[in-house]
Amino acid sequence: MSSSANIVVVMGNLTRNPELRYTPGGRPVTTLNLAVNRRYKDRDSGEWVENTDFIPVTVWGNQAENCEKYLSKGRGVYVEGRLNQSRWENQEGESRSRLDVVARNVQFLPGGGSGSSSNTRQGSEDKEAEKLERFEEEISEEEDNEEIPF
Repeated sequence: MSSSANIVVVMGNLTRNPELRYTPGGRPVTTLNLAVNRRYKDRDSGEWVENTDFIPVTVWGNQAENCEKYLSKGRGVYVEGRLNQSRWENQEGESRSRLDVVARNVQFLPGGGSGSSSNTRQGSEDKEAEKLERFEEEISEEEDNEEIPF
């Protein structure tokens, strides 16, 4: 029997604010779009080349709501998940497909956020720090209220 693995780890910055929506069954889902930069040396010219990959990420459940609540454009995130391929036919009958990452774990990274001036950036960072602090307090309260099953 052959084995396989589908494990993806990406770290980058959000290209726009998270988009939260709900399934007809009421399950929250958020779409994140990450810009992941890489730098490599061109084999022919010997020059350093900068390249950016844009990666769609789908987040489900409580994590989806927290992403929408605490993340904003420019913020750094670390995502662990799996690669998912969706296939469909468009209205013209053409086959289409799309790859995205379905997140299992999303970690918010410090810094980032939108804003161009240092005052705006500092204000944005202060707001992000406040959001993160409130989030950590909520998580702490939830952990205090959970019953340990053993």
